Amino acid sequence: MSAGTATKWDPPVRPEYELPLAPAAALTPSQAAPASPVLERLGNQGWLRKGILLLVIAALWEALARWADNDLLLPGFMQTARALVEGVASGELPRYVGVSLWVLLQGYLAGVLGAFLLTSLAMSTRIGRDLLETLTAMFNPLPAIALLPLALLWFGLGTGSLIFVLLHSVMWPLALNMYAGFRSVPDTLRMAGRNYGLGGARMFTHILVPAALPAILSGLKIGWAFAWRTLIAAELVFGTTSGKGGLGWYIFQSRNELFTDKVFAGLAMVILIGLLFENLVFQSVERITVRRWGMQR
Repeated sequence: MSAGTATKWDPPVRPEYELPLAPAAALTPSQAAPASPVLERLGNQGWLRKGILLLVIAALWEALARWADNDLLLPGFMQTARALVEGVASGELPRYVGVSLWVLLQGYLAGVLGAFLLTSLAMSTRIGRDLLETLTAMFNPLPAIALLPLALLWFGLGTGSLIFVLLHSVMWPLALNMYAGFRSVPDTLRMAGRNYGLGGARMFTHILVPAALPAILSGLKIGWAFAWRTLIAAELVFGTTSGKGGLGWYIFQSRNELFTDKVFAGLAMVILIGLLFENLVFQSVERITVRRWGMQR
């Protein structure tokens, strides 16, 4: 039998053909993909959803204040917003905020440096690991504000006392997160680094830090939140630092003078600064690092 002769056991051959693709403009509306509804597109915007929630909260606040009808106990949202705008326009609130942020920056950086040194020691030696685990188990549950009386005895009524309690509030949670992040780095990444000839400082900067960065950023955010709360609480307790009052002192002084709208304005400024750092600083760092690298959704 010749090679070109077909038998009954051969599969049928289907003829090949091509269908020309119609241009997009020629498609009918039923053939084209349906457009996303406007409400669905707006609902996908996170900032819009959060803004609507804030407006609802503000409306409920204003309604509750008008129902209570007592400005001394509960000023309304509009009254608080007016006090906030007036405080910012007069320069009073920015002055207090500047004092608090300067002290916060010093204490936060000191805590970050302490956590970095402690974690580096824990990653390099067994004694350092035991030291980190022991110290964090002892001091991490201890509220930083509880050390304020000792800080006042050791450093006096000034910036040194605040920096001491801020260092305590930042160092332990950050050290725990950094240590957990470094320990969670897979061995395959370490072996890949060794295959490329990395070791010592280069292994640390090129392999360990990028792989542990999500945990490090989480620790930085937690440390920032702890430090900000501790600072405001400390300023509420003993007020001024070296003759200059911070935002907590502004809230305490307004309460003594029965300016409840200014008290709420100070609290609103605390919240706004927290949101500002969270959205502009930490989320920006996450967006250009771990999210860009595909390590976080």
